[in-house]
Amino acid sequence: MPVSAHCEDEPTIRRNSEIQRKIFGDNIPVGLHPIIRSREACFISSSHAINLAKEYNTRLHIFHLSTADEMKLFSNEKPLSEKRITGEVCVHHLWFDDSDYETLGTRIKWNPAIKTKYDRQALIDGVNCDKIDVIATDHAPHTIEEKSDNYLRAPSGGPLVQHSLIIMLELWHRKVISLEKIVEKMCHNPAILFNIKGRGFIREGYKADLCIVDPENKWTVSKENILYKCGWSPFEGTTFGSKVIKTIVNGTIVYDNGLIKEDYRGQRLLFDR
Repeated sequence: MPVSAHCEDEPTIRRNSEIQRKIFGDNIPVGLHPIIRSREACFISSSHAINLAKEYNTRLHIFHLSTADEMKLFSNEKPLSEKRITGEVCVHHLWFDDSDYETLGTRIKWNPAIKTKYDRQALIDGVNCDKIDVIATDHAPHTIEEKSDNYLRAPSGGPLVQHSLIIMLELWHRKVISLEKIVEKMCHNPAILFNIKGRGFIREGYKADLCIVDPENKWTVSKENILYKCGWSPFEGTTFGSKVIKTIVNGTIVYDNGLIKEDYRGQRLLFDR
């Protein structure tokens, strides 16, 4: 069974936070989030976890990779089914960089922090060369009132599930990643990595979990088309070139051109271990 870990070194984060508190008091600018929850904090923790995993032959999966440095810790020399150490990146780390704090502020405050353009490109490269195995969301639908608080009080995280596939398809439109790679990292690999039974592939006997997408349908994220109960998105005002038309879960259409089947519930995942 895989051990999964969010890796950031807390002593480093506390030390960085105290340095900024001495300068700014309780009014730390949100742009310093990647300085406080720094690349060093990520690398120290990730490398320590990986060293332990290698020592004890542990099956380790690291969540939310966010730095170029961490790409040194992962390998693409084996197929996923044979890897003992795997990693995941979130869609927001493939989309935003630290220049976006100026306009979006605490709306893009995540842990680990969104870092530089250099880091974002390294993560994209890590996906494309198979050092990174999974693309995920870290969906955390805090209210806009909570997220509008100052840096120290605003919670980390944001709503992402509705737009995660669309974000990746936009990167496909920009020729950053292939459709095949998106399907592999968001559908096939999670099922392989966690030994999820009967899901992740279009196969006879598998659960019919499908998204029907129009790849040439431009639309702009707005309050009117956000489906999150929290009612906001860091992508408001962003125009995407693809649109989800239908979502099918366990063979049941649960989303159809803006209409949600409210009375349907999913099924628990089964694992083949």
